[in-house]
Amino acid sequence: MANLFIIAAPSGCGKTSLVKALIKQTSQLCVSISHTTRSARPGEEHGKNYFFVSKSEFDQINNDNGFIESAQVFDNYYGSAKQTVRDLLDSGTDVILEIDWQGARQVKKSFTDAIGIFILPPSENALRERLTDRGQDNQEIVDRRMQDAVSEMQHYDEFDYLVINDDFDIALEDLSKIIHAQRLLLSQQSVKHQSLLNSLI
Repeated sequence: MANLFIIAAPSGCGKTSLVKALIKQTSQLCVSISHTTRSARPGEEHGKNYFFVSKSEFDQINNDNGFIESAQVFDNYYGSAKQTVRDLLDSGTDVILEIDWQGARQVKKSFTDAIGIFILPPSENALRERLTDRGQDNQEIVDRRMQDAVSEMQHYDEFDYLVINDDFDIALEDLSKIIHAQRLLLSQQSVKHQSLLNSLI
């Protein structure tokens, strides 16, 4: 009875940093490694951060219906492999998918019980500042990411939980509470503690 969590956020909201910290402090929780056609950034490793594949390799998996979701982000393609996610869930490990709202819609078709979490910045100015300060993109790309962010944020109401990343530690605590609350649901606990319930009732 493992959980599938979808965590989405506009670029610059701190999603990746929050998820890394969440994984570090939470047992039986991992991120599903996505396939992508983009080039690896400095420090990224194949099979650890992403499965870096060619466009033709990506298309082959997609044509074989091997992704539970896939999307084009800017000029690159991303996808989450069905078998990877199912194997992790079957092992009893809760899985996080770091995807956008469009990918979340696709996942919900196959995994109707997936739990959606959307992360928002505390303000538009804070988001622009974060995108600028990280120094990865020129002003034109920052402006483009801001436009995309406004469009993405309009879909916050398609998710189950909303987390505001104003203070990192508070946002991380909110995410942790969501994970643990889902694990305490009756549907989860009744399976996990079936032997105990049988002995008590």
